[in-house]
Amino acid sequence: MDIGIVGCAGRMGRMLIGEVLAADGCRLIGAIERAGSDAVGRDAATLAGRKAIGVSVGDDPLALFATAQAVIDFTSPDATAGFAELAAQDKVVHVIGTTGFGREHEAAIERAARHTPIIRAANMSLGVNLLVDLVRQVTAALDERFDIEIVEMHHRHKKDAPSGTALALGEAAAAGRDVALAKAAVRSRDGLTGERTPGTIGFAALRGGDVVGEHSVVFAGPGERVELTHKAASREIFARGAVRAAQWGHGQPPGLYGMREVLGL
Repeated sequence: MDIGIVGCAGRMGRMLIGEVLAADGCRLIGAIERAGSDAVGRDAATLAGRKAIGVSVGDDPLALFATAQAVIDFTSPDATAGFAELAAQDKVVHVIGTTGFGREHEAAIERAARHTPIIRAANMSLGVNLLVDLVRQVTAALDERFDIEIVEMHHRHKKDAPSGTALALGEAAAAGRDVALAKAAVRSRDGLTGERTPGTIGFAALRGGDVVGEHSVVFAGPGERVELTHKAASREIFARGAVRAAQWGHGQPPGLYGMREVLGL
């Protein structure tokens, strides 16, 4: 499968290059960065510490989407919305690991998914997607005497909070209780907040150091507490899941998919 990568010089981009090069049945046919990046013109494989393969980093997304069968995208909301439009035009599988979308970005991705397979996940690791399913099941089994708090920690460079994964866990908890997360979520607490409102789903975001990603969902009830936790030790798990998603998407009908479909959960 011919795979291209956008945002190839970032931390995830370099990891994705290495994973595509190592994956059976995959070939890296292109990689792009923003115009003016020092990476443009370099051999893409060398960004991942590999031997040169003759694929130079470019800055033209039109050329990449015209030749790739799938494009993996861990960039920014604005960039991803534009890439989704290109994917729709060229019927390319678009794998999205970007987070922090606004409503206009969501709408652009949904429009594109009418024309091509788009696999989007806030977190592409197997463990996290199992955690999401477990949170949905546990929430459905417990009543509102159990308060739900979601705690996440990431490296100091992460730009959005709560993380996309934390929000996915919140959506799973809300689904387990058949409520809308937008109405149940409490994103911050400061000062004299009063007692906790029953049925709410709290979020706490920690930032610091080089933490790849840690997520915990706490169910605190009378006399007992249940905690579900996932800790990522390397970004390789995200890259591995993204490549698997690209392979799965090949041949799928147009639509917006998630890792639940990819993993058969």
